Amino acid sequence: MFGSNKLVPKFCDLRGKVAIITGAKGGMGKAHAITLARAGAKVVVSDISKEECQLVADEIKKERGEAIAVKCDISKKTEVENLIKEAIGKFGKLDILINNAGICPFKSFLELTEEDWHKVLDINLKGYFLCSQAAAKEMAKQKSGAIVNIASIAMGQVGMGFPGIAHYCASKGGIVAMAEAMALELAPLNIRVNTISPGAIDTPMMAQVKQDMKSLEATLSKIPLKRVGRPEEISKAVLFLCSDESSYMTGSVVIVDGGWTAN
Repeated sequence: MFGSNKLVPKFCDLRGKVAIITGAKGGMGKAHAITLARAGAKVVVSDISKEECQLVADEIKKERGEAIAVKCDISKKTEVENLIKEAIGKFGKLDILINNAGICPFKSFLELTEEDWHKVLDINLKGYFLCSQAAAKEMAKQKSGAIVNIASIAMGQVGMGFPGIAHYCASKGGIVAMAEAMALELAPLNIRVNTISPGAIDTPMMAQVKQDMKSLEATLSKIPLKRVGRPEEISKAVLFLCSDESSYMTGSVVIVDGGWTAN
């Protein structure tokens, strides 16, 4: 049962907390929603398809958790404002925001169009800004909150280039830089901002790589643990950063990649 003593370790108890998860209809976002619900949080499941979000919310409710589904295109300010309004209207406050929504269309740099660029940056970076600002304004009222951004090891590191996704890399690098600035500005309000940079995770975004055996083998060759990660393995890091156990962490980037960046 969600929120029961058996499933809530003392170090990650989120009972009484309200969390919004974007991009939560599947993949990592769904895993985050379920993980936070199991820790006792009241969850707002958000994505561009309310029907698919409702399936996730229903799954949580079947285990006696509390959840609602809200349709939201995070690249549109009016929809983000409505997302926050729905969360506050239902649960009365907002404690946690998980910025998870994102897209990663493969396209060579020389073939990228301005439209391609804007589509990725509007969702992956502008969307995080809109959600974070709107959420932080609510969190400021209670002088507490936690914002967790999902970036990527493609965020930009020496010796870590990713051809075919220049626009995606730019967006993820922007998330990290923005989060660090946010952390400094919001710290006086006791709002913590941290970022998780996953490596290769078994989600729909990885489907194209998995379909090409050579691409999959090339990816696995770079990972010391010799496998892709599971969405739930990222959710465990998300849960920690949402909990009071990480109360002295802000402006941090947590890499969860099977050792890829260390290789």
